[in-house]
Amino acid sequence: MATTKYAGVFIDKQGKYFYETELGIDRITGKRIRKKGRKDKFGKPFSSAREAYLELTRIKREYHKVHSYANYNMTYYQFMEGNYIPNYKSSVEVSTYSVRKKILEKIRDRFACITLRNFSMEDVQKFRIWLLTDQESGGSGYSQSYASLVFGIFRKSLDYAVEMGFLENNISKRAKAIPKGKATVPYWNKKEFESVISEICISDMYEHLSFVMLWVYYNMGIRVNEGMALWWNDIDFEKKRMRIHHMLILNNRKDWTRNSYTKTTSGKRIISIDEDTIRILKDWKDRQKTIGLGKENDFIFTYDGLPMIKSTLARIIKRYANLAGVKKIQGKGLRHSNASYLINEFNVSVLILSKRLGHSSPEITLKHYAHLWSGADENVVELMAGNIKINTAEKTRISFNGNQTLKKDIPPKIPLEWYMG
Repeated sequence: MATTKYAGVFIDKQGKYFYETELGIDRITGKRIRKKGRKDKFGKPFSSAREAYLELTRIKREYHKVHSYANYNMTYYQFMEGNYIPNYKSSVEVSTYSVRKKILEKIRDRFACITLRNFSMEDVQKFRIWLLTDQESGGSGYSQSYASLVFGIFRKSLDYAVEMGFLENNISKRAKAIPKGKATVPYWNKKEFESVISEICISDMYEHLSFVMLWVYYNMGIRVNEGMALWWNDIDFEKKRMRIHHMLILNNRKDWTRNSYTKTTSGKRIISIDEDTIRILKDWKDRQKTIGLGKENDFIFTYDGLPMIKSTLARIIKRYANLAGVKKIQGKGLRHSNASYLINEFNVSVLILSKRLGHSSPEITLKHYAHLWSGADENVVELMAGNIKINTAEKTRISFNGNQTLKKDIPPKIPLEWYMG
């Protein structure tokens, strides 16, 4: 079955839509309650993913309305396992859940034995302080942005408890939220990137792949999971274009899903490819063909037919950053590197950058990358010097009637020759 952009809605091999979800734990049998359907409440088969999603939403709402109850002895662990985590899993993308799963489990385990109705402000404030404290002082050691994310998820879990009727109010809302702060993403400038690729020996098959991955991410600015999902049929060598229409969701190299959509609707895009990247991709495709790969439905980033994973990209970056003596960055830092490269080397407009990066609007681009235009500002100043020809008049042609003291000839502090060029 194939996934759709709606969580819990799928397409079978015949192209028909259906929903499938978990509603929680049966309080009597202890078994998970699962629901699956192909028709709406009137018995009409779904003709679109949206119709299936609307019916799924109705099923969830009615179920929770009927089965809502106040359990005064329910622990936070029971609530998370039986209610919040299953609901969260069915409400978000698979990729989002895989990223948030560990956070949910950490919060669940921290308050496991506390009953929902026994949460105190002291519990909440201690958690908040722990999130914001460094490891040396006995805290989490999290960055402020990550601490903000964790605390926000905790507050939302208690919001859901109120919605379900387990609590009358959310006590965590009495504590201040943790501000996100300004997270800076390290990136490579052009000189650093040149240093990195100078350490790669492409005569080796795996190093050749490493070079291609770093080059494409740096020069195309695609998201990590967009690049991992690229097949050769996404490249139009004649028109020099790259199609970004998929994203790869994976647990490991053998357990993956290539979704036919990207992180956002605007993420689906077709972007132009420069001549150097075209040549590099052609050379890599020819290299793949020597080992039976390089076909239209083969991954671009592979040496054995299986897709590469984020941790592999991270190791590649770390390995060559160490060899080149430059700072280590994250995979997403290559996307920031591309933005910096286009802005500072070519003074690209925010409209073009927004389109290439797959943002829904230039405002989103400015929100994340406005600080990168500082270098472009310096370049503009350099170009301004000497651009306007300075040639002032030798004699005045104005009859001046103002302050008479200004009529006197005052020797200029700067030589006249400077103005005359």
